[in-house]
Amino acid sequence: MQAAFAGFALGFSLILAIGAQNAFVLRQGLRRAHVLPVVLVCALSDAALIAAGVAGFGALTQAVPGLEFWMRVFGAVFLIWYGARTLRSAWRGGQVLVAGAEAQSLHSAVLTCLALTWLNPHVYLDTVVLLGAVSAQYEPRLAFALGAMTASFAFFFSLGFGARALAPLFSRPRAWQGLDLLVGLTMWAIAAKLLWGG
Repeated sequence: MQAAFAGFALGFSLILAIGAQNAFVLRQGLRRAHVLPVVLVCALSDAALIAAGVAGFGALTQAVPGLEFWMRVFGAVFLIWYGARTLRSAWRGGQVLVAGAEAQSLHSAVLTCLALTWLNPHVYLDTVVLLGAVSAQYEPRLAFALGAMTASFAFFFSLGFGARALAPLFSRPRAWQGLDLLVGLTMWAIAAKLLWGG
């Protein structure tokens, strides 16, 4: 039980900070567009990465020279493109979307979510390397992994479906414009950190 609680606490703390993936989930939740598939993609991806880390996959970044560098470059390029797209939406004045209105198809939403998840090197560093390393201190390691996976499911479902409580605020174009601006700048800041900050 102690291992499961430790896994939950560490897993939750690692995904709590606002990032590109969380900003996208929040946006989808506010739009009420494809929320279940998006949160499932995030949570299941995290679960797969946590399982890989606990199973010892974290050594791959050390075993393959240059892998981390190219992960950073590809992740940064994607974030720059997506950030520019979001900032363009903010420049155009934001969009008010009523419940059920969808700005993108399910296919597009899932692909964007997968890219924001799997092209982000910090996801690997947090879930695979860090959680994998810490899990070695606990027995059974499976309990630690299940705790961390539970944290991911709890967080993403709360973020995606809990965003509905903010819906009245986002009934105004200015609020959407502000959110788009925040999301776009967040993605560019993360891209800059990937390229120059390490």
